[in-house]
Amino acid sequence: MRYILCTMKILITKAAPDRLRTKPSGDKALGFGKLFSDHMFLMDYVEGRGWKDPRIVPFGPLALPPTAVVLHYAQEIFEGLKAYYAKDGGICLFRPERNAERMNRSATRLCMPPVPVEDQIRAIEELVRIDRDWIPRNHGASLYIRPAMIATESALGVHPSTEYLYFVVTGPVGAYYARGFEPVSILVEENYIRATRGGLGEAKTGANYAASILAAKEAKAKGYDQVLWLDAERRRFVEEVGTMNIFFVFGGELVTPPLSGSILPGVTRDSVIELAKEWKIPVYERPVEIDEVIRRAEDGSLTEAFGSGTAAVISPVGAFCYRGRESRVGDGKVGELSLRFYEGITGIQYGEVEDRHRWVHRVE
Repeated sequence: MRYILCTMKILITKAAPDRLRTKPSGDKALGFGKLFSDHMFLMDYVEGRGWKDPRIVPFGPLALPPTAVVLHYAQEIFEGLKAYYAKDGGICLFRPERNAERMNRSATRLCMPPVPVEDQIRAIEELVRIDRDWIPRNHGASLYIRPAMIATESALGVHPSTEYLYFVVTGPVGAYYARGFEPVSILVEENYIRATRGGLGEAKTGANYAASILAAKEAKAKGYDQVLWLDAERRRFVEEVGTMNIFFVFGGELVTPPLSGSILPGVTRDSVIELAKEWKIPVYERPVEIDEVIRRAEDGSLTEAFGSGTAAVISPVGAFCYRGRESRVGDGKVGELSLRFYEGITGIQYGEVEDRHRWVHRVE
């Protein structure tokens, strides 16, 4: 099958002036994932013909038959990244090629056709240019970008679809957590599992998140912000948080679980590791037992813990609850390294810090 678009000419149909959506007034009205911009990018795939009809159209519903493969067999993948207004007025994307590459790895895992990295980035650039007025201007707010691919063939029976829709939508967002950059509390989950080796854990697909919803709901009912997942086989080793990768600071060393096949390879995770190396902070990717985390929290050698992800960037952890007992991390406040990584990464994203790694992609 042929997947490459030799020349992607995007047909653009702008929304009529009287159909433009109302923009929010002020960052407090943003929230996360509730508001969407005026346009979206669409592109179709048909087996034997490849990708076709790249287009930008007004934001609106998708037309799908009730027998579309995605609705019955969950053949679906997605990504998440952001656009930022830099202090010089330019528009920045943060490492978009890494999201595009991960999208294609997810596609391979779910028997879906990859989209050339350059075409994914081109689609995002064009969409962001058209809806640039939707990008918030304040630090901490941004334009969230959601590329996705779904199986659209009308057929019942478990098999890879022969037709797909790749689309991109955007929307302005504020802080992922309503209270902003404050420590979160995390419940260690032992009853449910998110993923296992050989499964879909390292792919960004809706099935992984569907598997996490019940545990997250129960954790919130108990007063916790997130769930910490353990390995599926022994419920012994830490894997990741519900929406983030996880880092621990043990006696001055930065430690995170290795990518074992059941953990999502986060773009922000990789950025933290690269910055740690640049800053001469000892960083190790190694198995982390939950017993070690709790023991070190109790004896004080776990001085910080934080999650990393596109949505929150860096989310400091104030406490873990394991088997009914709550253990505070450090003094329960935002740690020095958590703040440094947050300021370092967001500084690059907003063009306030020198981009020595060339992570920023400018939208001209």
